[in-house]
Amino acid sequence: MAVNVYHTAVSKDNLSRHQILAWVNETLDMSLTKVEQLCTGAAYCQFMDLLFENPLPLKKVKFNTKLEHEYVANFKLLQTCFKKVGVDKPIPMDKLVKGKFQDNIEFVQWFKRLFDANYGGQEYDALVARGGIVVTTGEAAGAKPGAVKTGIASRPAAGAVKRTPPPKAATSSYSSKPSPGSQPAARRPGPSSGAKQSPASAAKQSPASAPKARTAAAASAPAKPDPRLLAEVAELKTQVAELQQAVETTEHERDFYFGKLHQVEQICQEPEHENSEGMARILEVLYATEEGFVPPEEDQQGLEEGVEGITVNEPEYPEDPGFVEDPGFVEDPGFVGEDPGFVAEDPGFAPEEELEEY
Repeated sequence: MAVNVYHTAVSKDNLSRHQILAWVNETLDMSLTKVEQLCTGAAYCQFMDLLFENPLPLKKVKFNTKLEHEYVANFKLLQTCFKKVGVDKPIPMDKLVKGKFQDNIEFVQWFKRLFDANYGGQEYDALVARGGIVVTTGEAAGAKPGAVKTGIASRPAAGAVKRTPPPKAATSSYSSKPSPGSQPAARRPGPSSGAKQSPASAAKQSPASAPKARTAAAASAPAKPDPRLLAEVAELKTQVAELQQAVETTEHERDFYFGKLHQVEQICQEPEHENSEGMARILEVLYATEEGFVPPEEDQQGLEEGVEGITVNEPEYPEDPGFVEDPGFVEDPGFVGEDPGFVAEDPGFAPEEELEEY
């Protein structure tokens, strides 16, 4: 059984956060960088495995997790372990899983006192005990996917010079500034006798066509994705995956506890428990409803009552003014609605078409 300890925030022998992190990393062979990273509960579970013999199934502990519902699962294992070894401190898991510094530093300082009171100096290989899982929950492991890659891609190398080829539209067979001493080559007269364009006018018109060429090249080139949008999409995908896993876990827990309640209901309704006051109270709690809730049976009954209260108005047909009832008509008292010996169709009857063939 464990030796219980009590701790207050004003204790003189409280360790600083740096001392706490050094103790956790050295004892459990981890690389934590913040006290808030203890909010997963995995370190406490392995500490209990170090102090006591088989206090909990260490394979069920989630070490490298970033999901809050898995933090809660780790702390539930720790709470069960506390009850097993006799530690009477309740775990404020709803506060610890939020990752706040104050809540986690107070709990780990109390746990350090519990560790010192129960540690017997035994040897323990933490890495082997957890199956070789390397716990890396530092800043590098917690970086958003694509953040490092985006930084490298968006920053050019130092000293690099971006060279762009001159636009083809700006080139011309004539130079606007001929070198001294050189003479431009004589143009061959073409077959057509149209007006000739001078080199000066060609140089003036070439810059006007350059923006059109650059615009066409930019339109044909594929658009580069925005790194910020890529990082945001990756983060949203991660959130969707976490929410889907949380929904699956919630549905599993719902079905599990509903099955338990159904079993309790069946036990309470057994004949030998009919006159038991305790079972009656349990059934009363099971069937209790919130204010304003109407069971489906009462809804159906109200619907049926509403249908019964509806009156159907049949249409009235006008009486034929020319109809006169025969005063001599007397109904036969021996009339039977249908003759029991009547046969709907004579088996020997044949249609006229078949008789014509014969």
